[in-house]
Amino acid sequence: MQINGYIMSESESKASAEEIFRQHGGQLRMSEAVEYGISRYSLYKMRDTGQLEQMSRGIYRLVDLPPISNPDLVTVSARFPKAVVCLLSALSYHELTTQIPHEVSVAVPRDARMPSLDYPPVHAYKFSQHAYEEGIEEHKIDGVTVRIYSAEKTLADCFKYRNKLGMDVVLESLKLYLERKNKNIDKIIKYARVCRVEKVMRVYLEARL
Repeated sequence: MQINGYIMSESESKASAEEIFRQHGGQLRMSEAVEYGISRYSLYKMRDTGQLEQMSRGIYRLVDLPPISNPDLVTVSARFPKAVVCLLSALSYHELTTQIPHEVSVAVPRDARMPSLDYPPVHAYKFSQHAYEEGIEEHKIDGVTVRIYSAEKTLADCFKYRNKLGMDVVLESLKLYLERKNKNIDKIIKYARVCRVEKVMRVYLEARL
């Protein structure tokens, strides 16, 4: 590695590359690493010597970091930063379901490229631009910014996709949400309008309030 005309030794190069990783949360995409001055050769060398682990294609992480609390969401968000965690995956994050997701559900705009990973499995849903943009929250998980729909937006999305998820899953999530002290019915109605499910959601809300 060469910095400001100075050619660094292999040990110096590794130390500098490791510091760059630590400055950015310990995990980088290959394109980001190269942009920050780490060569592809250095990346592969650090991987082969056990300093880095390859989370998925093109994503590397320092091995001495604490275990990832939610590796699937972190991996998908690192690889596809514009995707938004939705539906069952978002319900699970918000603790609004007893179901265990077997894939990561994400929303993308209708004209976007559909995400694809070898692992974890990803199910991408194409949302209209308005539905895609509304209700996004950003959460830091193990140093990675993960975009997830809010609990209220997720409930509206689940009612929209109730035929795919199953009404038992949807109604369980609504029940768990309404048991919370900080529930916000106005927000639910707002997102129900966005998702065009206000009429059906009002029926279930009125029956439970």
